[in-house]
Amino acid sequence: MDFTFGREDEDFRAEARTWLQAHVGSPAAQAAPAWERTLGAGGWIGLGWDRAHGAYGNRTASLTQQVVWAEEYARARAPGRVGHIGENLLAPTLLAYGDDAQRTRFLPPIARGEELWCQGYSEPEAGSDLAALRTTAVRDGDTYRISGQKIWTSLAREADWCFALVRTDPDERRHRGLSFLLVPMDQPGRIEVRPIRQMSGTAEFNEVFFDGAVARAGHVVGGEGAGWRVAMGLLARERGVSTLVQQIGFAAELAELVAAAVRCGTVRDPVLRDQLVQQWAELQVMRWNALRTLGAVGDVGAPSVAKLLWGGWHQRLGELAVRVRGAVAAVGPADWSPEAPYELDALQRLFLFTRADTIYGGSDEIQRNIIAERVLGLPRVER
Repeated sequence: MDFTFGREDEDFRAEARTWLQAHVGSPAAQAAPAWERTLGAGGWIGLGWDRAHGAYGNRTASLTQQVVWAEEYARARAPGRVGHIGENLLAPTLLAYGDDAQRTRFLPPIARGEELWCQGYSEPEAGSDLAALRTTAVRDGDTYRISGQKIWTSLAREADWCFALVRTDPDERRHRGLSFLLVPMDQPGRIEVRPIRQMSGTAEFNEVFFDGAVARAGHVVGGEGAGWRVAMGLLARERGVSTLVQQIGFAAELAELVAAAVRCGTVRDPVLRDQLVQQWAELQVMRWNALRTLGAVGDVGAPSVAKLLWGGWHQRLGELAVRVRGAVAAVGPADWSPEAPYELDALQRLFLFTRADTIYGGSDEIQRNIIAERVLGLPRVER
C-alpha cells in the first residue's frame, strides 16, 4: 500500500503549516471558544464535510488533505478542540440524515465556530447497552418535553446544544421507538449539568438532568422513531481522520516516556526497553491501519478494530509511565502541603486517565461483540 501524499497535498500542508504558525500561541485566540471562532474565520472547520455542501461555510478538502490538516494541527501543538463534537459527529450526521432546514440552521454556526455541541447518549443504566436508555421525550404540539438523565457527557458545561438519543414511543422496546433530538442547553431549571470529578482530579465528563426540557419537533433528525439508525450512523463516523490526530498525540506521549526512561536510567532495563520498542511498533501498525480504512465504505468492523487497538495500547502506555519512573511516579513534588494540594504531572495524569480507555467510547466487550456478530456472523449475545 502507498501511504505517500501527492503534490497538491503537500501544497495544502504548506498552507496549513503557515496558518498555524501565524495563529497558534496568539493570546487572543487561546481561550477555547475564541480559538474555535479563529479556526472558523480561517475556513478550517468542516474539511471533512461533503464537497456538495460547501455552501454551509466550510472549505472543501480531499480525504488526504484532511489527514494533512490533522497531522499539522497536532504537530503545531494547537489548542485542544471544544468544537469537534459538532464538526466531526453532528455535522456529517446532518448531511446524511438531516433535512435542508436542519442543515441550514445548524451547519453554518458550526463552521464559524460559534455554536458548541455535546452528545447525550449514555445513561446510568444504559452505557455500553445503549438500547436500554430510559430518557423520554413526549410530543407536546410543536415541541417535545424531555425527562431523564444522561451521563459521561463531555463538554456539557460549554455546549450550546446537545444531540440526544431519547425514547419517543414508550410502547416499543430496545432500539425501536427511539429518536435523535437536537436540544438547546440554555434552559435554566429544566436542564442541570453536574461535573463528575475523576481520580485524576479533572472533570471532563458530566451528568446532565432533563426536567421537562423543551426541543422543537422540527429538530428530530431522520424522523421520529428513526433514532437508532441515525445514532449508529453517527457512531460509524466517530472514528476517522480524528484517529490519526489521536495517534500523533500518542506519539508525543511515547516520546516523552522514552525521554523519561533515559533520564531515570531505566532504559537500560532490557525488559522495559523491549516494552517501549513494542509500543512504538504497535503505534506504526495503528497508523497504517487507520490510513488503510479511511476510505473504506461499509466496513462495519473497522471502527471496532480501531477502538480495540488504541484503547489497549494507550492503557499499556499509562502503565509504562509508572514503571519507567518507579517509586517516584507515586509521589508528589517536594513542596507539597495539605494546605496546597499538588498537581499531578503529565505522566501521572496519563496513568490515571488511561484506566478508562478500554471503557469509554464503547467498551472492549461491546467492540468484540460487534466484530463477532456483524463481521464474523456469530450468534448474537443474549441481553
